[in-house]
Parts: sequence; C-alpha cells; structure tokens
Amino acid sequence: MAAPEEPELSQAQTEKLLQFQDLTGLESMDQCRRTLEQHNWNIEAAVQDRLNEQEGVPSVFNPPPSRPLQVNTADHRVYSYIVSRPQPRGLLGWSYYLIMLPFRFTYYTLLDIFRFALRFIRPDPRGRVTDPVGDVVSFIHNFEEKYGRSHPVFYQGTYSQALNDAKRELRFLLVYLHGEDHQDTDEFSRSTLCTEEVVTFLNTRMLFWACSTSKPEGYRVSQALRENTYPFLAMIMLKDRKMTVVGRLEGLIQPEDLINQLTFIMDANQTHLMSERLEREERSQTQVLRQQQDEAYLASLRADQEKDRKKREEQEQKRQEEEKVRQSVLAEERRRQTLEEEKERKSECLPPEPPSDDPDSVKIVFKLPNDTRVERRFLFGQSLSVIYDFLFSLKESPEKFQIVTNFPRRVLPCLPTEDQPNPPTLKEAGLSRSEVLFVQDLTDD
Repeated sequence: MAAPEEPELSQAQTEKLLQFQDLTGLESMDQCRRTLEQHNWNIEAAVQDRLNEQEGVPSVFNPPPSRPLQVNTADHRVYSYIVSRPQPRGLLGWSYYLIMLPFRFTYYTLLDIFRFALRFIRPDPRGRVTDPVGDVVSFIHNFEEKYGRSHPVFYQGTYSQALNDAKRELRFLLVYLHGEDHQDTDEFSRSTLCTEEVVTFLNTRMLFWACSTSKPEGYRVSQALRENTYPFLAMIMLKDRKMTVVGRLEGLIQPEDLINQLTFIMDANQTHLMSERLEREERSQTQVLRQQQDEAYLASLRADQEKDRKKREEQEQKRQEEEKVRQSVLAEERRRQTLEEEKERKSECLPPEPPSDDPDSVKIVFKLPNDTRVERRFLFGQSLSVIYDFLFSLKESPEKFQIVTNFPRRVLPCLPTEDQPNPPTLKEAGLSRSEVLFVQDLTDD
C-alpha cells in the first residue's frame, strides 16, 4: 500500500523551509519540514529549538522523563490584582444591563446545569493529559489564526518544562490561562496582549507560557493555580528554593496597567532572584574548593567508609538476631493461640456430664500437677479419650500429659495408637464408680 502524499507547500512555506535549512545546516529537507510543522511554521521557535538540541538541551518535542516541578501556591503574601467589570453608566446603560440580566442569568445557569449533568454521563476529557506539547502548540496555532502573529513569544513546551527553564535561568515566568468561553477573553487578547508595548515588554523581561483551559494541559494548570476569573495571569519565580506564585492578575486589564502591575511585581521580588544568583555563585565556588580538597581527604574517607561498612554489618547482624528473637516470640504466641483454640474446640465437643443418680455414671477426681483438684462424672460406656479431652480443655492442664491410676499404678491408654486405634471405655479400663486419677506433666519430656 502506497504511503499518502504530503500536501504541497505554499510559496511562503517553501521560502521558510529554505531559510531554516540555511540557518541550521540540516541536509534532510524532510527533517527540516517536520521540525517546522511541529512549530506551526514559526521559524524563530524552530531555529531556537534546534539550537537548544545542539547545545544539549532536550527538545520540547522530546522531553526527558522527569518529575514535574511543584509550584507553591499556598503563600498568603501573593500580590493579587483583580479588575472588576465596569458598572453601566447612564439611563441607557442601566436599561440595557437590566434587560440583558435575566437572559445572561438564564444562559449561564443552564450552561452550568448542562456541564454538571455532563460529568455524570462521561468524564471530563480534559482530566487526562496525553499530549501536553500538542495542547500548547494547538493553542498557539488557534491563537494566531484568530488574533494574528503579532503577539508575545509563547513558550513552545509543557508547563513543567517552562518551570524548569525559568528555575534554571533564574527568570520570571508569566503564565496566561486563556478562557475561550469568557466574555472578556477576546477583548483582552486583541486590545492588551497583542499590543506592541506589551509584546515588547514580555519578550524582553520574562518567559511567557500560555494555554487554553479547554485543552487538558491548560485545564491541569488551571486546577493547580486555582484562578477565579479570566483573563488570568500568574507570575512565577524561584523564591526560597521553590517555584512560587508571587503575583496574580485577573480580569480585563489594560496594556499600560498590565505593564505597571508586572513591573511592580518584578521590582518587589527582584531581590529574591539576586539572592539566588549569589547563592548559586557561592555554591559553585564551594564546589570547586571541595573538588580541590577531595584528594587530601580520600584516605580518611575510605577509612570512614570501612568503619561505616563494619558498623552496618554489625547493625545488620544485630537486626537479624533481633528479628530471629521476634520471630521466635511470634511463633510461640501463634503456638499458644493454636493451643487455646484447640482447647476451646475440645471443650465444645465434650459430651454433657451425666447426672449424679445415673447408675452408669463414674465419679472421677483428677489431681493436676499444680495440686489442683477437678471433679467430674462420666459414663462407663464412654471412651478414655473423653477423659483426656476434658483434661486437655482445662486451662490448668499442661500441654502434654498422661493419666495414671494410684494403685495399682498404671498409665491409662487414652490416646489412639497403631496397636489400639480406638482407646478402651472406662468400663473396659477397669475403673470403678468412684476414682482418683493423677495427671502427670510430660511437657518437659
């Protein structure tokens, strides 16, 4: 089966393809084309990603497996700036507002009810992030189709990669969550985000990451940052060794106001970045000094390691001995529990004691090893094993024992043997109507 033919390129795309090949020195036109298509034919982003790969930085389309950075959002000292929607002015404005109020209320109420009911029918597809880079690239493509290419440079990678880069480069990271259904999103994108002064300010002062909340990656970030309304902007930076939200801007903010607020947040937190830069320099100098001292301490280090090894061996041996004792105690506890359960079972299986006036009854007094006396009646026709089970069920009885008569002294065969699988009855054993039997402890034996 023949492979499908790739669509023909436009003249502008062909020029970008040749320009990208000249800038990167790649010989394969197919590889040049794939790279440009991954970046939505944004030649600046494609060249930058290619240069990053040549410098050893992973491509955003080939990220290394790593644990995503956590962002601290619990700091109550976060600067927050919320722009409320302007109130209607004049009689005409208030009249229009009051006329549209029930329609807006009904619309948003029904929309919320529909979304709530939809959750029970099928789970929210945004809850599962399968292609975070694709979500970001798709948002950038849709944004450029609607608002044009005059916009701040979007970070073409995942949210976690943007956090990593901002942490590594000690730069501010501005996160923009694009709420497509919000009434102020369109005006903010056209009148604020795409203005020349805002574009210049963002491109020169910080990294800028954005995604739509209708995409799984954007939805995941919105759940982490917990925005209240749209448009939503969050300023993130490395503070106290954690990526921390230091500023939140919400609502329809004007270009000049946006630049002023971002400048204020950056000025208020610039000392943290300077402190981190100094700390990194100190750590680097300390590392060099330690490397120079390593050779002098090698012998001492090896000796310490040998001591640690012997100590670990002793600790392991001690742990094994303690474990052996613990297992022995557990085994003894299990044995005692099993013995108690067996005593209870034997007690439950004993036949009832016959009445004293039964002519076939035998009164037996047992003397236990602890000088305790126990009295009970049995029937002549019952097996000697019944006597043994009765004594075994007593808490005072030893674990192993035998029953002997006093005179003449003989051991009663209460347990089955190969020669006598069925022990004799009391009558067959020659017991009288009143007997005194002795219980002999065999546990030590």
